[in-house]
Amino acid sequence: MSCWVTLILPFFLFLAWVKRSHRILGLTLIGVLISTLVLPATGYAQFGFLGGIQNLLNLINGSIRTVLNAIGSVMQALNTLHQEIVWPVRLLQQARDALGSLISQTRGTLQQIHNIPVQSATLPDPADLEAIARNGQTNDFGSLTQSYTRTFGAIPDASAADSMTRNFIDADDAMAVGALKALKASDQSVALLLESSIHIENEARTAAPGSAPFLTATGVAANIQSQAMMQKMLAAMIRQEATRIAEENGRRKRYGLLVNKAQQGVSDILQRK
Repeated sequence: MSCWVTLILPFFLFLAWVKRSHRILGLTLIGVLISTLVLPATGYAQFGFLGGIQNLLNLINGSIRTVLNAIGSVMQALNTLHQEIVWPVRLLQQARDALGSLISQTRGTLQQIHNIPVQSATLPDPADLEAIARNGQTNDFGSLTQSYTRTFGAIPDASAADSMTRNFIDADDAMAVGALKALKASDQSVALLLESSIHIENEARTAAPGSAPFLTATGVAANIQSQAMMQKMLAAMIRQEATRIAEENGRRKRYGLLVNKAQQGVSDILQRK
């Protein structure tokens, strides 16, 4: 195409020069530009289209294939290292089988022991109080207080007992009901911890290699929660003991007041005589 343009262009330029026609010169230049854009010169690759494909295939089958084979060998070596040294598949399977055997031997027995009925009250009010105290719920504290009052009685009126006796009764009832509420909360916490332990055991049977630290951390967290609840129950016991000591001292103080009143009464009688 370039050869034809090289031949035709001087010819038309010569005619334009001869005829002194600017129009012919302009049309000639426009035609040459259009023909050059519409029909560009054909370019050929070094080895043609099929040769380029062949070169690409040779590159893939040559250096790239060698690199891929080397990467595959390294990955296979890492796989072998993990399966035989870091996390031995055979030993992991043995540990899972041992854990499954231990769970099957102990879980059912422990659940049966935990679910053994220990209710002992026979009369209606005490039986109702015992059932509420052992249901492991924390949303029925009002029912617990009402059942406790029905079982142990209400605080006497001011006309039936002196103020110190009424204070003793009220303090003892408050501490007893508070301990029962803490007991119900503890039972609920125990139920949640048992569910967590079962979940941890199930996860341990199917856990992936390397996930043991996460399961251990979960178990430690559950153990800390259990210890916190035990400390809470221990604090309730200490409060009960402190209340008992305070009540004993209060009774001694009351006896002292009564003796003082008796002495005062005897003194008044003697003075009247």
